[in-house]
Amino acid sequence: MSHALIPPPPLAERLPQTIGGRPLRGLVDILDALDDAARGGDVSVGDVLREIGVRSFSPLILIPAMILVSPLSGIPGVPTIGALFMLLVVTQKLMGRPHVWLPRWLKARCIRSERLARATAWLRRPAAWIDGRTQRRMALLVSRGANILTLVVIAAICALLPLLEILPMVTSVFATGITFFAIGLMARDGMFTLIGYGWTGLAAAMLWWLVAAAT
Repeated sequence: MSHALIPPPPLAERLPQTIGGRPLRGLVDILDALDDAARGGDVSVGDVLREIGVRSFSPLILIPAMILVSPLSGIPGVPTIGALFMLLVVTQKLMGRPHVWLPRWLKARCIRSERLARATAWLRRPAAWIDGRTQRRMALLVSRGANILTLVVIAAICALLPLLEILPMVTSVFATGITFFAIGLMARDGMFTLIGYGWTGLAAAMLWWLVAAAT
């Protein structure tokens, strides 16, 4: 029987996921790519985009989320820029675009390489711990429909983050939820997606309590 009518699988299914031309095995590889981008005086969003690759949607959601979990979240403007970056990436993923587009002014935003290097160093231990625990499981939570819902939730959090910038700890808490979601998307690990929903629910409850206490 001829197999000529059977189309080949999509390229993304035939090739391993890569980052910066190297195989992507986990979060530590993403931190390595960030360190590679941070070898100059300043690191721009465009530098990070070139290092990671415009087709790497999940890593491009994960990177700003991890940065907002780090002490860099306390720098004025960083939570807003990170949230806008993630919102643009998520929106384009939901639209089915094959690669990420960012406006020129956003790609020109910079941070000192020393600050980025300190943030990646701070993140390495938890990143290595997570890398040792991800696996493909709970497939229902990382199915196509479930991933769309996860992306919508991430977009909603990103829309909220600029309003919370005066509360750096709160932005970091919500960014941690996005980090769990992005790990689930990237590793196809439904356990981390489930943790993301639980964490986001607790973060929303904490925000509600803070608002109620202040009024």
